[in-house]
Amino acid sequence: MPDEPTIALDVAYGAVDGVPLLLDVYSGSEAPDAAGARAAIILVHGGGWFRGDKSKEHSLASKLVDAGYIVFVPNYREAPDATFPASRTDVLTAAQWALASEYAFDRSRLAFFGGSAGGNLVVEASIATGRPAVSWSGMFDLLGIVEATDGLPATPTTQNLNAMKSADINQTGRDDAFLRWTILNEVGGDRGLLSAASTTRHASAQAGPVFFANSLNEFVPVSDAQAMQAALAAVGVASTLQLIPGTRHAEGYTEVALDPSLAFLRSVLSRGTA
Repeated sequence: MPDEPTIALDVAYGAVDGVPLLLDVYSGSEAPDAAGARAAIILVHGGGWFRGDKSKEHSLASKLVDAGYIVFVPNYREAPDATFPASRTDVLTAAQWALASEYAFDRSRLAFFGGSAGGNLVVEASIATGRPAVSWSGMFDLLGIVEATDGLPATPTTQNLNAMKSADINQTGRDDAFLRWTILNEVGGDRGLLSAASTTRHASAQAGPVFFANSLNEFVPVSDAQAMQAALAAVGVASTLQLIPGTRHAEGYTEVALDPSLAFLRSVLSRGTA
């Protein structure tokens, strides 16, 4: 049975208006020489950009440590108090902090990993930094999703999300009023920001390779992951897309997506991404 990781909780990686930004660091028991050669992952939690925090990533972070990574799990500012691009800025700040920190790892071997809203943020980070990313159930063409559902209300879910795991959240298909609400909430209701917030619309040749996963019938439309993959391909960036039967969302399909995701990371990080 794998050893429990060593966890440093509530490490400050920055501050905004005097309020500290915090992350947790998960690491294994590697000898100093081995620790310096390991790769690192910035693991970004989901929650529709408006809820959730780093504590929900304990299980996945522990699995990534078991696979040989040091894992940094940041909190980031959330809507509606902080809207786009605050969350993206914070994830990039966390990565910069990790690279400048005293933690031992190979600085050329860092990747981003996240699901749901975190799946969006890690692809944004990949485009900004050229580092690889694993994105589970990310949302990308935010403008396109909103325009396609303009006949629907934008309403928060009635489910008690704070009492539920991501795997248990009911998924009602692509025309989902809650998905529409989360997107509009992230831009503070300002539709003028949706184009800038739509990752599909600013794919760059400087992005790192990406592994996508998406269930075929969850509330994040599979066409969105396909469009993001096509946008990256159009600028010459390689990616992989795993399509999963059913309605499970993000970490709800960990058992079928983790091994392919780790295989992808082993491949792209074996070459280093300085």
